[in-house]
Amino acid sequence: MSDLSGERLAELRQTFDSIDASGDGFISEEEFLRHFPDLPAEALGSLEEAADADGDGRISFEEFVRLLG
Repeated sequence: MSDLSGERLAELRQTFDSIDASGDGFISEEEFLRHFPDLPAEALGSLEEAADADGDGRISFEEFVRLLG
């Protein structure tokens, strides 16, 4: 994450926080679907596979940054 500008990190944090409705610091499948209701199931599955590095079923901010940074 250190190679990203402060501005880019702030943008990613704002986006992450807007998806993380529960405010628990993780994005769940339910929160993704609430934020992106038209996202096809196969796209969500691919997203989770690519982003969920530790396999815990949710996406942390660090995983989110690795995916979109």
